[in-house]
Amino acid sequence: MSDPMRPRASLRTAVVWDVLKDALDRRAKTAGRDPHGVLDVLDTGGGSGNFAVPVARLGHRVTVVDPSPNALFALERRAAEAGVADRVKGVQGDAHGLFDVVEPGGYDAVLCHGVLEYVDDPAEGVRNVVRALRPEGVLSLLAAGLGGAVLARALAGHFKEAHQALSDPDGRWGEGDPVPHRFTAEQLTALVEDAGLRVGAVHGVRVFADLVPGVLVDTEPGALDALLKLEAAAAELSAFHSVATQLHVLAEAEETAGGS
Repeated sequence: MSDPMRPRASLRTAVVWDVLKDALDRRAKTAGRDPHGVLDVLDTGGGSGNFAVPVARLGHRVTVVDPSPNALFALERRAAEAGVADRVKGVQGDAHGLFDVVEPGGYDAVLCHGVLEYVDDPAEGVRNVVRALRPEGVLSLLAAGLGGAVLARALAGHFKEAHQALSDPDGRWGEGDPVPHRFTAEQLTALVEDAGLRVGAVHGVRVFADLVPGVLVDTEPGALDALLKLEAAAAELSAFHSVATQLHVLAEAEETAGGS
């Protein structure tokens, strides 16, 4: 199967996709319920299916919960075009009322990408998605990083806003900031561990991609592939977590976790 995340969009998704695919492959080998290794995957805030459709193309069943009817309509169309409409289901809802629309403890893996930034209570949001996991299930959590926003404001010459983001408890740079919450790697891992999961890995996402001029990537021969390799190499190094635009946490539920 061809890489679903290339070419240009891969700068934003490649690191997460590679980690997620490996985690799903490992989980499929150990889940043991389905002889073909098919997993039940929940994608909270999955929108139009940027991850849900590629996951379904791997053969898994995916339920997408999203508050936007337009996004769910686009998801349905994208799944049909990819030939996986029978493995993708869209449900209108959000992380706060997650169990109004799905059953707790019913999923081998849960994706929570770009959700925590916008919920009123991030800790509650994490607890909810953890409750959706089966024992030994996998959580893929992606959220906005504080350091990346500070660096971006500073490089744009907005030094007061950069300083404000550093001192604000939610990591916001001002009244016009469209992102309600940003996180450090330590804050995200604490949220996950407090919810009862074991953190397996933390990755910095878009460490360089948002800082490199797009024209360079689009016109310089080999630049995209070289930048993708650089992003992958830096992602696992904790030194770069503090400047990443996004942070990705991969965690596993203990044997007694899930729908309890």
